Amino acid sequence: MAIKIYIDQGHGPTVNSGATGFGLYEQDITYMVGAYLADILDADYRFEARTSRSSITENVGTNSSSSLRIRVDEANSYAADYFISIHCNANVNPQINGTEAYVFSTGSQAYYLGEYIVEEIVRRVGTKNNGVFANPSLYVLRKTTMPAVLVELAYISNFEDSIKLVYDQYQFAYGIYVGLLNYLNLPQL
Repeated sequence: MAIKIYIDQGHGPTVNSGATGFGLYEQDITYMVGAYLADILDADYRFEARTSRSSITENVGTNSSSSLRIRVDEANSYAADYFISIHCNANVNPQINGTEAYVFSTGSQAYYLGEYIVEEIVRRVGTKNNGVFANPSLYVLRKTTMPAVLVELAYISNFEDSIKLVYDQYQFAYGIYVGLLNYLNLPQL
């Protein structure tokens, strides 16, 4: 039986479109990294993947609340084993950079999965390891019924990170995949 992964490609083109920086849109980057991750997982017989968006122009829901609810409801009804939400971070200080993850609580399965994912992205892409943090207020972490990790790939507001977000999208996806393998103690094929 395949391990089911729900990939939430954060934000959308017009509904809660997310952060911007250096002419980049968070929703475009999250869509592409999620699509790459789904392809990588689907090529591995041990996994089955589903994405929240089927095209870069697709919106999920009609506002932020319905968008979040639909993503969580889809993941829960799909009976995913793991929920991975992909995002880009932003900060008013353009020097702030790096990769981090958010989970519902520390010491949880999601927390340890987040550590493996962040470590592997950092190793592959060369971002700074900012760690894993508990944020139980985030809807997608609070309402999912499986271990859920919200991955902030890098800072779209930092020039060096923004370059990685453009040119290393496949490596970000592959880092998430290998982080998942490492967490599950599965060998790479």
